[in-house]
Amino acid sequence: MSIAEITQGLTDRVAKNGAIAGKVVVFDFGDDGLVRIDGSSEPATVSNDAGDADCRVKVSIADFTDIASGKQNPQMAFMMGKLKVEGDMGIAMQLGKILG
Repeated sequence: MSIAEITQGLTDRVAKNGAIAGKVVVFDFGDDGLVRIDGSSEPATVSNDAGDADCRVKVSIADFTDIASGKQNPQMAFMMGKLKVEGDMGIAMQLGKILG
């Protein structure tokens, strides 16, 4: 899956499920790029722009794809070190709303 496909998928999910109101979340895929969900704007926006975030989730595209498709449990991915969270952990716990 490419960063463009992930961006489009998250755009669709945010349009359907909403974002975390008032918060900015970045999915950081390392050298592959990033996706930024800005829930502080109305409507929420999804982009590939760098910037400050309330919560930054570092994960590989392969692991993200498995988590988003339900093949991988996000808590297990976190415990196994496949997913790292910087910033507000409470926001990370709400990401199921976006990914669900």
